[in-house]
Amino acid sequence: MEALIYLDTHVAAWLYAGRTDLLSKRARTLIDAEELHISPAVVLELQYLHEIDRMTVGANAIVQSLSAQLGLHVCDLQFAAVIESALEQSWTRDPFDRIIVGQATLNASALLTKDRTIRRHYRMVTGRSRRRVLRHFRLKADGSELEGERRRFRPSNEA
Repeated sequence: MEALIYLDTHVAAWLYAGRTDLLSKRARTLIDAEELHISPAVVLELQYLHEIDRMTVGANAIVQSLSAQLGLHVCDLQFAAVIESALEQSWTRDPFDRIIVGQATLNASALLTKDRTIRRHYRMVTGRSRRRVLRHFRLKADGSELEGERRRFRPSNEA
């Protein structure tokens, strides 16, 4: 079973633009190997960037393209639960980042980002630096951890 990886807005934009050179080798490997999701907040932020002329294409076209090319999914977690999780992300005033991290937190999933603030505060993050942490593990029905599923690139106390 694949791990679930969330993409931050700029990563989705880079992938759409074909700018995989902006991603680390590890990030490219994860994108090729894992199940990819984005928060609906990423869709909204992509549209916002289009509306202020920072993107030439609207959010729906980007999501449809990445869905067809990479199997990208827009996460459908209950909005109230996502917002409850986002309320706990008090380290940022950016509502998009709060919702994106809140969504990844609810699924205990890694988030692929270059955002330094997110990387400092969210413990399950990966990005350009190989020294960042990606810790994803699957649990058995009884809550115990499966062997061999933990991937660790940097101890979480160094984040």
